[in-house]
Amino acid sequence: MAVNYFIKDSIYVKESNGKGLGVFAKKDIPANTTIECSPVLVFSMKDTKAIGDTLLYNYYFIWGDSGRLSAVILGYGSLYNHSYDPSCKYETDYEDKTFTVITRRAIKKGEEITFNYNFYPESQNPLWFDVKDKKK
Repeated sequence: MAVNYFIKDSIYVKESNGKGLGVFAKKDIPANTTIECSPVLVFSMKDTKAIGDTLLYNYYFIWGDSGRLSAVILGYGSLYNHSYDPSCKYETDYEDKTFTVITRRAIKKGEEITFNYNFYPESQNPLWFDVKDKKK
């Protein structure tokens, strides 16, 4: 398993307006910079079903090619918020069980760091919370 690393002096966690916790830039970060590479905890199908009744529901990701497993990313990985115009992308390595966050563009000091939960930065597909909000 890869070692957890991230730019400690460049990012921090704080409340994000209306989104809970988020990850923010302590200083300007250039484009194409690896911000974080974290190990993940992978859950079985049985454990994945049970996550819906826990606090982890708001922090887990679908994991693996089958989409039947889930994972919680260690480090700050599960705290990055979604954007349809994200500043970062992420890469998953299912074999090594790692999650890497890389900037797509330069990020300014104080800016929230985001990625698209749909995996593809350009994707505009609605997410579960968009669908839920439209039903209200």
